[in-house]
Amino acid sequence: MSKKVKITETILRDAHQSQAATRMKLSEMLPIAEKLDKVGYFSLECWGGATFDSCIRFLNEDPWERLRALKEAMPNTKLQMLLRGQNLLGYKNYADDVVDLFVARAIKNGIDVVRIFDALNDPRNLERSIKAVNKNKGICEVALSYTTSPVHNEEYFVNLAVKLKGMGADILCIKDMANLLLPYDAYSLVKSIKSRVDIPIHLHTHNTSGTGDMTYLKAIEAGVDIVDTALSPLANGTSQPTTESLVATLKGTEYDTGLDLKLLSEIAAYFQNVAKRLKDDGFLSEKVLKVDVNALIYQVPGGMLSNLINQLKEQGKSDKLQDVLLEVPNVRRDFGYPPLVTPTSQIVGTQAVLNVIVGERYKMVTKESKGLLRGEYGQLPATPDPDVVKKCIGDDQIITSRMADFLEPEFEKSKAEMGAYYRSVEDVLTYAMFPAVATKFFQWRESRDTGLDYNLMDSKNKIHPV
Repeated sequence: MSKKVKITETILRDAHQSQAATRMKLSEMLPIAEKLDKVGYFSLECWGGATFDSCIRFLNEDPWERLRALKEAMPNTKLQMLLRGQNLLGYKNYADDVVDLFVARAIKNGIDVVRIFDALNDPRNLERSIKAVNKNKGICEVALSYTTSPVHNEEYFVNLAVKLKGMGADILCIKDMANLLLPYDAYSLVKSIKSRVDIPIHLHTHNTSGTGDMTYLKAIEAGVDIVDTALSPLANGTSQPTTESLVATLKGTEYDTGLDLKLLSEIAAYFQNVAKRLKDDGFLSEKVLKVDVNALIYQVPGGMLSNLINQLKEQGKSDKLQDVLLEVPNVRRDFGYPPLVTPTSQIVGTQAVLNVIVGERYKMVTKESKGLLRGEYGQLPATPDPDVVKKCIGDDQIITSRMADFLEPEFEKSKAEMGAYYRSVEDVLTYAMFPAVATKFFQWRESRDTGLDYNLMDSKNKIHPV
């Protein structure tokens, strides 16, 4: 069996999401697409995650148009996306009809590999998306959201891997979003999963704590099939380990990627200018490039750390950062050890900020924290602290079944609400996930296409030029 390691390139999605607030534009991607298409990557991650939201919220780009343009520009490379299971690309559960149609349209518009994860590793929140990807003949890559806690040990992840393979996964991804998976633990985990599961294993990590390259090397020695890397201009720190460095390291070994270092260097030179633009515009900070061992202590992913800093700054409490970092593991323990990834990272982080600023733990509780404890986001890995549950939600009933089972179909309702903004099925899906942000984007689009300033709608959703 070949030990050749395959590479998924993240420069068009997770790299700029992790380092530069997802602000890379399509106009910065297309000029280099032809060269990217020649590299021979296993896949190129370019969609999903926060890119969808950022496109319509900040860049005035239609994410569906972006996807179609990238597919046309890179016909020889599998395009990959990140999907939050029943949360799709938003922050709550969506009805099954929207999940089914979104997956179908993502694949129809150009996605080949769909990486699906759930913040709580609740298989019930993954099953609908897995079925939809399989039905539409996409490559179904299902992720284990990696974390460490008294309940998250190697046996837990191996058993989860076996279950997800049985649910229809074509590839299993170990998703280490906070760079917590240490090198020798990675070796052992990959070996153990490989002994029980006969499908490819894909490892995703960051370099936040500075261990990412070593983690990849040990995982490769253990037999991992695919790893995520980022080209050097947007690599390391809160992003992924560097593509060129790993390719050079493995060259001439039994794990040789076969990728052309000279071609990668040419592409990297192009992205140096993109990185400069992102830095000049204030999106790329030196902070995200540095090693932060606090990630190992507090389990705070890079994006979550940025959110905490911003929340404290807005409250005029920047001096409380250390107190908040100490509080995050406490809240996580109280809430039943959820992995810290969207949306649970935001929920735990915001609650930690409130606990510190208010001066009394759980005196103020967000609706998201209450929802997490009620079971609205799925089954928590461990039983939350009973006293904290009582203080936060009182005697509210805990949801023990799949939350999406309580949701009525949403597609037709969303289509009706859009009124005259409707142009395509894809528009409805955009609106269903982000109604307020999508409406503003559609208004901007009308202005662009007609030359009129569309800002108001009457009660019947008819557009009125202003």
